[in-house]
Amino acid sequence: MTVSRPSASAATARELRAALRAPGLTRAMGAHSPLSALLAEEAGFDVIWSSGLEISATAGVPDANILAMPDCLEAAAALANAVERPVLADCDSGFGNVNNVIHMVRAYEARGIAGVCIEDKQFPKLNSFVEGNQDLAPLDDFAAKIRAATEVREELVVVARLEALIAGLGMDEALRRAEVYERAGADALLIHSKRTDPDEVFAFREAYTGDLPVIVVPTTYNQVTVGELQERGFAMAIYANQALRSSLRAMRETLIRIMQDGTTHHVEHELASLKEIFDLQRVPQMLERQAHYEALGRELAEAGR
Repeated sequence: MTVSRPSASAATARELRAALRAPGLTRAMGAHSPLSALLAEEAGFDVIWSSGLEISATAGVPDANILAMPDCLEAAAALANAVERPVLADCDSGFGNVNNVIHMVRAYEARGIAGVCIEDKQFPKLNSFVEGNQDLAPLDDFAAKIRAATEVREELVVVARLEALIAGLGMDEALRRAEVYERAGADALLIHSKRTDPDEVFAFREAYTGDLPVIVVPTTYNQVTVGELQERGFAMAIYANQALRSSLRAMRETLIRIMQDGTTHHVEHELASLKEIFDLQRVPQMLERQAHYEALGRELAEAGR
């Protein structure tokens, strides 16, 4: 079981809150394992996004609430335990009704998570880029979830994710919901779009006159730059699935070549070295600690003779 870090939750939550209010654009990278989170931290990303898509894909199931809350919580807690960066967890639509959300908030905060993101779709949700039921939750129902989440948390950041544009309900509905979620107490808004250009999220940011930081996920409009998003006034960009997608292709190509060639010799130059793996696992630090305490143990034993 993952070691919990409840004392880290308040500190990382304050760090995440500050990052959302900072003048520059905060960059978050999606992760699905402690190893991928460590690589994101090593690359310099400010926040780790505990990605529902990546965690589901790693488990070999669709991103459609097939995994239960404890599965997602364990994955997010493992990320938080591995890195110093704040972890913002993708919590779908809250795993049920308002009582599920209350339980979720308490559980995630107790395990060292800095923030949770809840989307205003009905449970069970379906990944936003899959053709299918993208119906939104009733406005009052989701507003109640946000209010409940903010009233039971200690420091946890609560992000309200707007899916009106994904559901095809238009800009007016997205703005109406944004206003309600702000009144409900959300700490930030995430506006989601599946357009292949950023015009829709740009239009939302320009029309939104509230005070909350606005987050985007530039998956389909991937040509947009950090500079453009910062200039338009966005607070954070989440690169939600690129790490998983790159690793999938690399693993597939390597496995096929080994099968075809009957040897690993031809792919070895393309692979990470074992030293790189050991360094990410902090093996040198482990051995150093072991040597230190073994020497201390010998000293203590000698002193007792």
